[in-house]
Amino acid sequence: MNDICYMDAVDLSHLLSTRALSAREVMSAFLERIERVNSSVNAICTLIPAEEALTQADEADAALARGESIGPLHGLPMAVKDLAFTKGIRTTCGSRVFENFVPDFDTLYVERLKSAGALIIGKTNTPEFGAGSHTFNSLFGKTNNPYDVSKSAGGSSGGAAAALAAGMVPLADGSDMGGSLRNPAAFCNVVGLRPSMGRVPLWPTDMAWQSRIAVEGPMARTVKDCALLLSAMAGPDNRDPLSLPDSAETFTQSLERDFSGARIGWSADLGFLPVERSVAERCEGALSIFRDLGCQLDREHPDLRDAMGVFEVLRASYFAQSTRAFFEQQRANIKDTAVWNIEQGLSLSGADITAADVKRTAIYHQFLDFFKRYDFLVLPATQVAPFDGDIEWVREIEGVQMQTYLDWMQICCVISITGLPAISVPCGFTAEGLPVGLQIVGKPQSDLEVLQLASAFEQATQFGRQRPAL
Repeated sequence: MNDICYMDAVDLSHLLSTRALSAREVMSAFLERIERVNSSVNAICTLIPAEEALTQADEADAALARGESIGPLHGLPMAVKDLAFTKGIRTTCGSRVFENFVPDFDTLYVERLKSAGALIIGKTNTPEFGAGSHTFNSLFGKTNNPYDVSKSAGGSSGGAAAALAAGMVPLADGSDMGGSLRNPAAFCNVVGLRPSMGRVPLWPTDMAWQSRIAVEGPMARTVKDCALLLSAMAGPDNRDPLSLPDSAETFTQSLERDFSGARIGWSADLGFLPVERSVAERCEGALSIFRDLGCQLDREHPDLRDAMGVFEVLRASYFAQSTRAFFEQQRANIKDTAVWNIEQGLSLSGADITAADVKRTAIYHQFLDFFKRYDFLVLPATQVAPFDGDIEWVREIEGVQMQTYLDWMQICCVISITGLPAISVPCGFTAEGLPVGLQIVGKPQSDLEVLQLASAFEQATQFGRQRPAL
């Protein structure tokens, strides 16, 4: 069973497409794995009945036997993040406000997963409304880190990352506003790609332009699997006015590339952020890998000291609008940190949001100047190692007090506002055996190049092959 459950999705897809494995065999293996380990990890919060899942698998096998055209994810079980609408499957957003909500349509990228042949079997846990990089809520409780179940799995795609690390799914989707694909990937020793803005079209959304920070994207145990999933999620769609025109087939290309002469700017802290020593040292210790690949490495980074203020304004604006219809009536059912964020947004003026947009534009142009001299920016994916899961949010880093529940994850938030592609790739473990992730940021719309550098790093280190002892 473990051979199937920890097999690379690319290899599993090949075995399914050639009928060396049946979709029923694959589904049975993953359902058994979920039954065995989900109780200790709590990554999958909603699961359809086993009979329904197996019926999907049988239908996939029958379609292949009839010679029907199949997609790249044919027969692969997936549980979708509990922020995405899934037709006929409960979608709660981790909140009691939506405890019994069952959508009658799919989010756009869920449509695409199904069209690519994925078999949707349930939902992965998320903090309420995806707010915060620690996955817990009053409906389903806390998601635990598979490498140490007393620790946080990160968030907000914490259920997705933990399910991957625990071998409960071969691929996972997620979303990322302030680090929700990158932070849990780092905490759970998997790969999380925040694609370029518009790479994976957003629909439905009430705010296609203003205050747009969040993206949806892929998570996997390997970079090539991440690229496979992106090839199913990406591609233009007119329902999203910012969707990029590039074909999704871009991500079926080889990830092999010669990086001789590539220029990398590196920073452990962007010059102003507190970062746990164990994380900074683990990331800095891996920099020799890039030199071995032929890269030129300098200690250099853009000035991002104003970026967090921009992020806070735009995030608060988004939260206020997205909850406006029910906030006053449901306030008592919403966690305190989310209430704080919503109230912050409700107090903003138009001038506040405009000023943040002006600063955001200036920061983006600073990155363009940086990328005239460098091809990539490399930095830690988190400021801390996985922390005690009973702590709601990190209050102090290296003696520096955190003022809000967002402050401890700034190293991802400040990248988010640029809309640039950024990936977290496994970078080893602390002395306590806790995973650390390295963040690679690329030029505008250079998602493929980011995947290629992450793949080269991954192949040289093999950190992601170390499995949790569940």
